Amino acid sequence: MPDDSQIRAFYAGKNFFITGGTGFVGLCLIEKILRCMPDVGKIYLLMRPKKGKEISERLQEFPKNPVFEKLLESHTTDVFQKLIPIAGDVGEENLGLNAQDRQTLVDNVNVVIHSAATLDFQESLRPTVNINLLGTRRIMELCKEARNLKVMIHVSSAYVNSFLTEAHEKVYEAPEDPEKVISLVATLTDEALLDIEPKLLKSHPNTYTFTKHLAEHEVVKCADLFPCTIVRPTMIVASWKEPLPGWTCSKVGPQGFLMGAAKGVVRRLPLAVENIADYIPVDVVINQLLVAGWEAAKSSSGLTVYHCSSSTCKPFCWSMLDNIVNGMLHKYPLKSAVWYPHLKFVPSLLMFRISAIFVHFFPALLLDTMLRFTGGKPILIRLHKNVWNSLNRLERFIFSEWKFYNPNTLELCKKLNQTDKELFFIDISTIYWVEYFRTLHLGVRRYLNREKESSLPAARSKDMVLLTFHVIWQLLILGLLWYLFACLTGLTLSQSAWIAPIIYILFSYL
Repeated sequence: MPDDSQIRAFYAGKNFFITGGTGFVGLCLIEKILRCMPDVGKIYLLMRPKKGKEISERLQEFPKNPVFEKLLESHTTDVFQKLIPIAGDVGEENLGLNAQDRQTLVDNVNVVIHSAATLDFQESLRPTVNINLLGTRRIMELCKEARNLKVMIHVSSAYVNSFLTEAHEKVYEAPEDPEKVISLVATLTDEALLDIEPKLLKSHPNTYTFTKHLAEHEVVKCADLFPCTIVRPTMIVASWKEPLPGWTCSKVGPQGFLMGAAKGVVRRLPLAVENIADYIPVDVVINQLLVAGWEAAKSSSGLTVYHCSSSTCKPFCWSMLDNIVNGMLHKYPLKSAVWYPHLKFVPSLLMFRISAIFVHFFPALLLDTMLRFTGGKPILIRLHKNVWNSLNRLERFIFSEWKFYNPNTLELCKKLNQTDKELFFIDISTIYWVEYFRTLHLGVRRYLNREKESSLPAARSKDMVLLTFHVIWQLLILGLLWYLFACLTGLTLSQSAWIAPIIYILFSYL
């Protein structure tokens, strides 16, 4: 007879309060709770009106999201009645809560999962301090008031310690006094803040990692008041197993550039292919949040930090896919592709910029011109300019390698009985990265590019047409460069024929 789930038993009857519930992690978390823990109480979601929609309207859209497909195979939409929208915003004083809603949370909430954050690496200090640092402080103040809080789970990031190449599961010394930072944000102008930003950040690469690091110390302050824990995911990618293999709604990281590569728009990618890239599937992250909360609730004080990471236990390098990624793009092409897909990894930003002129900007100029003539909206030049301008900020993350040690996570795995190891899997030792990325690509195709499996035959036919146009385009470029060389040297085309293979060889290195 199988063991009963200890984790499901712990959360039975508990009421949740979740921030960031409409994001990538939040949606997957809500789905997991509703599908695998049917005996939970209410799930209060901190939400704000968006794009002219009230929070009740936003909640009504949940059943339409593909993440809930598996849930709705065994449940009716009545299951969403457990979700209670609460109007508010972590970026506002008192979380933007009215007195009645705050009292409802204080009286009823047993489990808090704080996931909301601003993830923009290019954001300035003012919004990141307000949302990431002060937002966490506001959540912790609510937790202090809660009458029957069992556990608080803080979603951090392994990259809060990106100033270290090897990081451990502990809270490192704060890079700056939080009160000083808050005071500066409250008193200085935007220009003055921008001037002092490098001095405040020190070795932190951006305001995101800096403020998320400070936010962890807000949790530490409460470690002796109620059970709490910190989970630090690395780069979160599409689901591995559930609710649907390959599900994603995020365009960050490999999901975004595979989306562009399948369209034929992204053709070069700056990468150190031999470096370990620490990716973690979103379903593993969700499971670890719930397992960590269960474990933390057993202790009346103290705080455990968990790295939800792969770099030290199941490392991935892009060299694993170097020779197969293009085969994958053509085996499962897009009907909506605009150019023949061909992705190549380049080892430096300089090489990428040189390549991008020929393989990104020239085709983008051609395609944008065609869009103008056909009444479409030209967007490709703007897209590539945005990528070009953001590369300097991202260089550290593109070419650095980190090792996030996770002995606490490995020990947590051992504490699960067999039922929970299967139901709330957090052990990624069995993941096969090549197969996983095939699943991720199919997920990107379906959930980001919105193309069903039934469109594959038509997409493969179009792929062959695009190949023909791609070859013609390359011949035109080759012919143009050959002609220009002949004009500049005063040679005839036949006399300068030897330059054609040289141009072709040089072009192949771009």
